[in-house]
Amino acid sequence: GKCEACGAWNSLAEEAPAREAAPKGLGAKPGRKLAFVSLEGAGEPLVRLESGIAEFDRVFGGGLIPGSAALVAGDPGIGKSTLLLQAAAGLAGRRLPVAYVSGEEGVDQIRLRARRLGLADAPVSLAAATSLRDILTGLEALSPPPAVVIVDSIQTLFVDTLESAPGTVAQVRASAHELIR
Repeated sequence: GKCEACGAWNSLAEEAPAREAAPKGLGAKPGRKLAFVSLEGAGEPLVRLESGIAEFDRVFGGGLIPGSAALVAGDPGIGKSTLLLQAAAGLAGRRLPVAYVSGEEGVDQIRLRARRLGLADAPVSLAAATSLRDILTGLEALSPPPAVVIVDSIQTLFVDTLESAPGTVAQVRASAHELIR
């Protein structure tokens, strides 16, 4: 063929098409092959962790499932923190190690609420922090390790490797991912 730019004949060279790049962030290493199963069949029955608060447990299908993550959301001032503190005490009363981390209130404020609710003697491990790195380090040091971790609230946490402010989508997403991991 003739080059339209310079007019020379038979000067065109074929170029191999570029290889398709791997999806952004995944690199070139292949993943492992998943084994898919049908919806039919029976698995192990799910053990539920009951808080003793009937409506709370009902909303969670009979209690919390170990290894799951749940988000309790609602308008400010409707009692999310109070409900979570009551659930923490109920779970701890069933001999489950429970950790409650507050990013919104100090330890003394939470203790005061627990006294008002008659929960001051519940064996809940309590901390106040907003640095996710500090929270994870503290959780790893607990013995026995907690069966349930309550973080009130995720929007107050920050991951120090991100430049964005606490409460941004990136911070909440990164915090949730690391807590689940």
